[in-house]
Amino acid sequence: MMVSPRIVNAPAMSSLTEPIGSRMPKVYIVIVNWNGWRDTIECLESLFRLRFSDFRVVVCDNASSDGSIEKIMSWARGDLAAAARNNDLAHLTFPPVPKPIPFIQVSSDLETKCIHGDDAPLALIQAGSNLGFAGANNLGLRFAQAQNDCDFAWLLNNDTVAEPGALEALVTRMQQRPDAGICGSTLLYYDNPGCVQALGGSVYNQWTGRGGHIGLGRSRENLPSCREVEKRMKYVIGASMLIRAEFLREIGLMSEEYFLYFEEIDWAVRARHRYSLAYAPESVVYHKEGASIGTALIRAKRSRAAEYYAARSCMLFTGKHFPFARVSVAIALIARSLYRFAAGNNANGKAVLSGIRDSMGQA
Repeated sequence: MMVSPRIVNAPAMSSLTEPIGSRMPKVYIVIVNWNGWRDTIECLESLFRLRFSDFRVVVCDNASSDGSIEKIMSWARGDLAAAARNNDLAHLTFPPVPKPIPFIQVSSDLETKCIHGDDAPLALIQAGSNLGFAGANNLGLRFAQAQNDCDFAWLLNNDTVAEPGALEALVTRMQQRPDAGICGSTLLYYDNPGCVQALGGSVYNQWTGRGGHIGLGRSRENLPSCREVEKRMKYVIGASMLIRAEFLREIGLMSEEYFLYFEEIDWAVRARHRYSLAYAPESVVYHKEGASIGTALIRAKRSRAAEYYAARSCMLFTGKHFPFARVSVAIALIARSLYRFAAGNNANGKAVLSGIRDSMGQA
């Protein structure tokens, strides 16, 4: 069994989170699924092992064509087992949690169809169409808000597996940081659990439109302090982000204009004068990194869709928040496209140019 990462100067974490009034805080865990039921049920297996006691999982399906909802329901009934792709992490999902797990199905029309008062720990929402990352997460967030008992919402990618203390650590850090609206986790590579994908969030250069994951490639045994990370964070990475309910009420939901990418930094920039960002080192989440859309830190492996939406969303974000930098960001993206062409990846080079072009009509 793997050990938790060693954190230097991390704040002390209590064994139990502090109650809100006379009750423990309630967390809604929102997971977006799009043709990825295998990843989703592995993620769910890890979530129903969490030490945190009061949570509810909401899976929002973006009009999958692979029978995802039926497969997830079959898993909840106990008729389908989750499979771990990495044997080193199998202890997080095996043996299976007891089944059946009660669930409800909720229509995308939450105003008239959501089932109030039902305490099933798993809610399945079918979006009806592909709403993108923000749209599907917002559907889950609206459901959580409609229940009137949501203190925090944990947005978690479906291609992740969480350690048992991951949620507890997030909530504890948010209680230590009442000024924070969003908190991130220690993200480790699922296929290389000793290596960091990101510590909580990323830095960002507004002139080039480029970001960089904090701690990328570092050993999990040699990490900076929690406060050092928090000082550098410009936004929390969407693979694992805990959001305070007050943040949702005051700042609003994710912006749906992007469809994919830049939703997290848009949220952070919109809230920068009201809320800060936090990082929970002991919240450890293993990420397969972009399993659905083909996102990859190795640029040669990125899909055309990932290249297109990354360029389009970057230009939309820049025009919205940093319009003075639109020219320099456009130049940086064109340079990215030329690099793809020079490397012989013409399809991705064209995708970047298409993203820039299409953003112009929406600016």
